[in-house]
Amino acid sequence: MDTNITLIKSHARKLELKNPILNASGTFGYGDEFSEIFDLSILGGIVTKGISLMPKQGNPVPRIVETACGLINAIGLENIGVDAFLAEKLTFLRKFNTPVIVNFFGNTEEEYINCAKKLSVKGIDALEMNVSCPNVKKGGIQFGTDPKILSSLVKKIRDVTEKPLIIKLSPLVSDIAKMACASQDAGADAITCINTIPAMAIDEQTRKPILGNVTGGLSGPAIKPIALRMVWEVSKKCSIPVIGSGGICSAADVIQFMLAGASAVEIGSYSLREPFCFPEIINGLELYMKQHKIAAIRDIIGKLKI
Repeated sequence: MDTNITLIKSHARKLELKNPILNASGTFGYGDEFSEIFDLSILGGIVTKGISLMPKQGNPVPRIVETACGLINAIGLENIGVDAFLAEKLTFLRKFNTPVIVNFFGNTEEEYINCAKKLSVKGIDALEMNVSCPNVKKGGIQFGTDPKILSSLVKKIRDVTEKPLIIKLSPLVSDIAKMACASQDAGADAITCINTIPAMAIDEQTRKPILGNVTGGLSGPAIKPIALRMVWEVSKKCSIPVIGSGGICSAADVIQFMLAGASAVEIGSYSLREPFCFPEIINGLELYMKQHKIAAIRDIIGKLKI
């Protein structure tokens, strides 16, 4: 059985995955803790938490609240900054026999550009750009909600790095396929969809918001049907690969996303509840292939029967 996925192969850029299972940015930290639980080399790729040009402290506590069907987080993209990441974390991540994909973000085009430049070093296999951030020079509008702003940003990042470039899209748009196509036309190599959905939780006893930031991002099974639909819409309109993300908890979920058009998936909040889910899902994927006599996992991508 062949679980290998050639996620990106265009011109001088290439990204090969031994299987379609990645972790999602934000729930895996820098990989340190999970490496004590299982060998990270089993993953198709390791995605870091979001990295910014300068260190970021994040939001006030409490930062996480569990819901009936998911998790709301308001971490606030806390991270050590790009320089400290390169000096303190990258060498550790390179110990594992799997690609390193660095998620990064900024509040201005200049921050994105300078961060991408710094991350264009040996040992980093691809960049995943989080565009669910406010453009402070455009009145706070998110980069990922305006196709013109997004296209401009992707073009400028493409000009400063030869690394495979993945764009992680916001679900807060009326037509996510339009945003994906704008990214593709501007030079993106792949799309991740989706990011979390704004949500909140209230304590009826204190009559106050539970999160210190009042609102946060909802992830987990609650958003899976939305993510699945968006992956399907994007894969129909775009020719570049799609990475599905949102509520994946089982091998069955992975198969569903791949049938909808995803070439790979990212598993996030479920790994906080079940840290061993990665080897279990990879084993489950191989079992599905055996049961259905599937020689190569890539053969099911986009094979939804309608």
